[in-house]
Amino acid sequence: MDHESLLAGFGLGFSLILAIGAQNAFVLRQGLARSHVFAVCLTCALSDAILIAAGVAGFGVLTQAVPGLEWGMRLFGAAFLIWYGARSLLAAWRGGQALQAGHGQQSLRGALATCLALTWLNPHVYLDTVVLLGAVAAQYDDRLLFGLGAVTASFVFFFSLGYGARLLAPVFARPGAWRVLELGVGLVMWAIAASLLLGG
Repeated sequence: MDHESLLAGFGLGFSLILAIGAQNAFVLRQGLARSHVFAVCLTCALSDAILIAAGVAGFGVLTQAVPGLEWGMRLFGAAFLIWYGARSLLAAWRGGQALQAGHGQQSLRGALATCLALTWLNPHVYLDTVVLLGAVAAQYDDRLLFGLGAVTASFVFFFSLGYGARLLAPVFARPGAWRVLELGVGLVMWAIAASLLLGG
């Protein structure tokens, strides 16, 4: 087994998803609320696996083949993030009982729909997984193991984030802490939307 390829894929994959983003912020919130954590983490990890597989298989050239595709993805992604960010900011402004864990939680279908949208409507996800990971994987003799390492990193990260969030549960037992979290999530969503629209 080519351990170098496996470890390289794991390291790069983990570093790319480590930064706080729209998807990670949502997983963190679901973990704190103990709401559909397994399903949300699995959805994120499987989505990453599909995108990584596409990149490793050589589909990273798609955005180059279709000139307007990347800009269209940016517009759709930014629009969704602006809407979702507004929801979080409104929740932060309202405060009180509506923000406590276990109250007013999304249905499983709603949580998965939001999770999928935050994943598949975010152009950064494609740039990181399909384009960047795909390009780096091409430099290794065993691209399959490189991709497997990156996929493993996604599973480890998302499940650690989702279930590790429970360690912070005592802090978020106070409605005020949920208001701060919602405010932070909303600002992160809007910052990412701005970066998409500005071409960052």
